[in-house]
Amino acid sequence: MRLFYICIMETLKRNPKLDNIGMTASLLCAIHCAVVPIIITSLPFLGLSFLSNPLIEWGMIILAIVLGFYAIGISYLNKHHKLLPVILLLLGFIIIITGHLFTTGWHQAIVVPTGGLFIATSHIYNIKFNSQCHSAHKSFLLD
Repeated sequence: MRLFYICIMETLKRNPKLDNIGMTASLLCAIHCAVVPIIITSLPFLGLSFLSNPLIEWGMIILAIVLGFYAIGISYLNKHHKLLPVILLLLGFIIIITGHLFTTGWHQAIVVPTGGLFIATSHIYNIKFNSQCHSAHKSFLLD
């Protein structure tokens, strides 16, 4: 008798879409946080002064938190059980919130986008781990 391990992955069809949305939102947040301080003086002339509104920035952060923890939380609990995406996501939010609360000027333009990149990276690892098989999957004895 030979023992064959057959990898069975229970896919959550919504989860890769959530990771893509979360990764996109994180990258847009990183771009927003890097670009706004640079062009802040021209925003009123372009009619885009609303982008520097703190409510918009905190709204983006809250959206990223909800999407990130939902998408990565589902994957962690139901599929890959790897902490790296969770740790990167948490570090990213800590960096962003610290950057918004305790830094100003050009320091903030470096710190906050770095947090956004951590969050985007957490989604990339989450997608990677979701596509891999691991030893905890079910096995079947086949002849």
